[in-house]
Amino acid sequence: MSDFLENHGIIITGAASGIGRATALRCAEAGASLVLADRDIEGCNETSQLVQKLGGQAEPVEVDVANADSVQTLISHAVDTLGKIDGAFNNAGIEGQSTRRITDWDEDVFDLTMGINLKGVWLCMKYEVDQMLSQGGGGSIVNTASIAGLVGLKGGGGYTASKHGVVGLSKTAALEFSSKGVRVNTVCPGTIETPMIDRLLDDSGAESSFFVEKTPIGRLGKPQEIGDAVAWLLSDKASLVTGIALPVDGGWVA
Repeated sequence: MSDFLENHGIIITGAASGIGRATALRCAEAGASLVLADRDIEGCNETSQLVQKLGGQAEPVEVDVANADSVQTLISHAVDTLGKIDGAFNNAGIEGQSTRRITDWDEDVFDLTMGINLKGVWLCMKYEVDQMLSQGGGGSIVNTASIAGLVGLKGGGGYTASKHGVVGLSKTAALEFSSKGVRVNTVCPGTIETPMIDRLLDDSGAESSFFVEKTPIGRLGKPQEIGDAVAWLLSDKASLVTGIALPVDGGWVA
């Protein structure tokens, strides 16, 4: 199996399930050593155990990405564990009130959504980039946005705003730090078979066929397909790629 992430120390947030877990497994298969972070430490422990069953190295850490002290502790722990940080997948996120018009969103839920989805990405990048620069520069950061970071989606105003913010923040970071060898990109998943989509279907009363019909490829995506894209962006195989927002969506945006 290809070891294109061998000798890479990588942080993954939102690693307890879904895309985060699938990406952790893909990166481990490619030879990376991992620090896995999530506020759901039980799920994070499960992901770590799955990585270890593959023969990989993974250390679970509980984190609140919207809290600066918690993120700094994560970075320090990652450096102690991995020796250095070569890459990071800032994936932690929530959907908020994804089936309400913007006039019906509760203010506290809006603040929470922006805090985790956007401020959380900013805080993680802030301390990840500082660490990468202190190592002499170089590294790759991938942030999770969404197709909702590229187009508007009815019913998810706060979520959509946060994901548009992630795309803009990532492009700005790419411009500011690419000369130092730090690449920053965004992955924009479409409708993927994850617990988040399950919750959305439950809340809306819709069937999965609703999303399938909107996806030209004719099916929902698999978390592993996002993991493949992220692992590539984290690797030296994507050495000329920075500042992009990559849709992995079966043609939805097109």
